[in-house]
Formats: sequence, structure tokens, C-alpha cells
Amino acid sequence: MTATATPHTTAPAARRRSGPSPAERRLDRHRMWVVTRTELRQLRQSRDYWIPMVLLGAIFFLVVPTILLLIITRVGSIPAVQQVSQTLEILPEAARSQIKGDDPASRTSYALAVYLFAPIAVVIPLTISTAVGAASLVGERERGTGEFLAHSPASVREIYLGKLLASLVPGYATTLVGFGAYSVSVNLIVGPDVGGWFFPTAQWLVMMFWIIPAFLLLALSLVLRLSAKVRSTAAAQQASGLITLPLIGIAYSQATGTLAGAGAAAGWVLGAVVWVVAALSLHRGVRSVTRNRLLGVTQ
Repeated sequence: MTATATPHTTAPAARRRSGPSPAERRLDRHRMWVVTRTELRQLRQSRDYWIPMVLLGAIFFLVVPTILLLIITRVGSIPAVQQVSQTLEILPEAARSQIKGDDPASRTSYALAVYLFAPIAVVIPLTISTAVGAASLVGERERGTGEFLAHSPASVREIYLGKLLASLVPGYATTLVGFGAYSVSVNLIVGPDVGGWFFPTAQWLVMMFWIIPAFLLLALSLVLRLSAKVRSTAAAQQASGLITLPLIGIAYSQATGTLAGAGAAAGWVLGAVVWVVAALSLHRGVRSVTRNRLLGVTQ
């Protein structure tokens, strides 16, 4: 009698047909934080990354605004300040009605502090975080550590979210520290001329803690997806620039509109919309990270 051979199904093949196991579907926060801490430790040890990051935040959040505001408040009678004060008429009526100050210099410095320096809070976090995210996954393959990560106990979702947090923290932390220093500087320089400490305004708080994090997550969800698919860090950075620049423009225009005339309520609505889009993008972005891609195997 001849024995009939039965086909043997390997465990990985069965897993591919049946989908992720319950263990893979369950998010282990500890493993996710291990990925995040490892990435942040590497960034902290890289002086050629964090020194430019600190200088970038210091220059744009502290040095440049302080110099400009000091010039305007200390030598307020120069013709240039008078001309800038006249250009405030282009602001929406709602914004003009909120400008404080009894003379052109104080009104100009108030408008600069509250409305015209808003791009700093948008550009800095997106620039820093996307630079980290662009090299996050493709950098593992280039350094030869992708194999270690691919065979680690962490699921691809934990790897993706861990890399996302590690990319978000440097940019947003730099922005928060810079925002704190900017607030103190603005209140010390401009505050005495407009009746006391006035910054941050309600619109700035909504922008910093509601709108900007949403745009950061949206940008990083797209950048990490690119980083998982491209073959080099240079290609990832070039592609991320094509994503980041439009988002910076959108975030800047919407944030400025919120500050200048739409009010805090519009900021909450805008932030909610971006959070929903970011959540959808994150859900789709997880699928871009696979163990084969971490190993450098084309799919």
C-alpha cells in the first residue's frame, strides 16, 4: 500500500493567509517605547544633528524676534516703524481691533509678536521632525540594523509608531521650549508698552497645542511611508521635501488666518479636521512598514 503524502503548510504561510495573529494585532506599548528610546538615544549621541537643531530654534524663536522687537520699541520714531504701523490696516478688522498700544511703535511690536511671527511656530517643528522621519526607516537599512529590527519581537505597528514618536519628539519639544522663551521675551520687551504681560493669546495656545501637533502627525505619517519604500536617505529627504513644503504652506496660511481673524473657535475646527485626516493617514501608513522592507527585500 502506498502512503499518500499530505502537503505540509508552514507556520509563516498559514499566518499570511489567516492575517496577523492576535499577538501582532495587540499593541505592546513597552516594545513601542523601546523603539522610540533607541531612536532618541541615537539622535542625542549625534552632535551633528542636535546642535543645528538647537541653533535653529534659538535663532528663530529668540534671537531674531528679540532684535526686531527691541529695535521697534526702543527707536519707535524712525520712518520705517511708521510705515510698518500703517501697513497694519491690511489686517482683518477682527485682528486690528485686538491690537494694543497707544503709539505706532507699541502697536507695531504687538502685531509682530502676535501675528507676523506665527510662521516660526509652523516651520521649525515640521522641518526638524521630517528630517528625522525621512531617515528613520531607510536609515536602518543603510546602517545595517534593519535586520535586527526586522527580527525583533516588536510588531511592524509597534516599530512604525515607535519611529513616529521618535520623529515627533525632537521637533515638537524644540518648538515648545522655543515658544516658552519667545513668550518670556515678548512679554518683557513689548508688555510694558501695552499694559502688561499679554502673551500667549488664546489663539496661540490653540495653534501650539492643537493645530501644530495634528499637522506634525499628518506630515510624519506621509514621510515615514516614503522612508519605508525608498532605497536611500537622500531620496527620502528629497521626497519628504515635496510633502513638507505644501503642508508648511497650508499650516501657515490656516494658522495665520486663525490668529488674525477667525478666532479660537475656527482653530478648534481646523485642528479637528487635520486630526481626522492624520489618523486616517497613520492607519494606512502602518501597512507600508513590513519586515521585508526593513531587510531591504523588494516587495
